[in-house]
Amino acid sequence: MTETDRPLRADARRNRARVLEVAQQVFETEGLAVPVDEVAKRAGVGIGTVYRHFPTKEALLEAILISRVEGLVADAQALADAPEPGPAFFGFVVRMVRNVVGNKALGEALASSGRDPVEVLGSAHTELRAAQDHLLARAQQAGAVRADVTGADLKAIIVGIIAAERHVDGEPGRLGSIMIESLRA
Repeated sequence: MTETDRPLRADARRNRARVLEVAQQVFETEGLAVPVDEVAKRAGVGIGTVYRHFPTKEALLEAILISRVEGLVADAQALADAPEPGPAFFGFVVRMVRNVVGNKALGEALASSGRDPVEVLGSAHTELRAAQDHLLARAQQAGAVRADVTGADLKAIIVGIIAAERHVDGEPGRLGSIMIESLRA
């Protein structure tokens, strides 16, 4: 058994989670140019601790992206059997759009480094699509969402919302709300 195969000690798991949390906050609010040593300082750990878990800044960005998508998967799975599929679906879509806006800079940074964000996400991307499609199907069966909307349509709409929100002045979320309303049956 190698060192990387062993489960992390409780303190190491806490440190890793703290670094991810702080890095996500710092990169979202201040941009991706913030140095890793500043992330370590704000997380209250040494730089060696950060590099032990994330050997490169790219590895840290990948871990943040994966963590956020895994959170969305858990959210969607928790809503899978919600008693009111329509509100569950629309609430999830709104949270997903907000999350993707935060992920956009991470995804662009990985893409500029030659990494495909979908490839980085691996099974998390597949799980997210499956959970999202399940919520969509249930909302359609309940008559809350147009029957002609596909999972691919939903993905395109979410991408469109993000692009529109980034390029239009005015009330944040307004265009997204209009586009999401177009899904209603």
